[in-house]
Amino acid sequence: MTCWLFKSEPDVFGIDDLAAQPGQTDHWDGVRNYQARNFMRDRMKKGDLGFFYHSNTKEPGIVGIVEIAREGYPDHTAFDPEDPHYDPKSDPDNPRWIMVDVKLVRKLARTITLTELKELADRPELAEFPLVRKGNRLSVMPVTEEQWEFILGLE
Repeated sequence: MTCWLFKSEPDVFGIDDLAAQPGQTDHWDGVRNYQARNFMRDRMKKGDLGFFYHSNTKEPGIVGIVEIAREGYPDHTAFDPEDPHYDPKSDPDNPRWIMVDVKLVRKLARTITLTELKELADRPELAEFPLVRKGNRLSVMPVTEEQWEFILGLE
């Protein structure tokens, strides 16, 4: 099983929004970075787990765990001119952008903050963790099993 981290701004779509969806499941749309898209298209598998991360907030951090409920399929928001994620170059017959469905597994007992993770970045378990490296702005990123276990141990 591969693990992931999904970033979302809580005022756009937060963990409480996911919890309020039918079956606590929704599509993860709007990814407009090719590397993140490739992860979703080529590597994510049903049953993989991911951290739900609140970004662009007073205290960014990991707030929950999700599971991939449906593997990659065309992101329909790219075809809708009224949607903020519209991409006029994306074609339904040859879609450029992909999304997956995620299901809430659980909220964490506490937020594991970015500050806390950065303070531990010199630990071998987090040395290669993309979230704590300078310049990494991917909205979807892989998490190794060692990183996953270490981070969950912080809870």
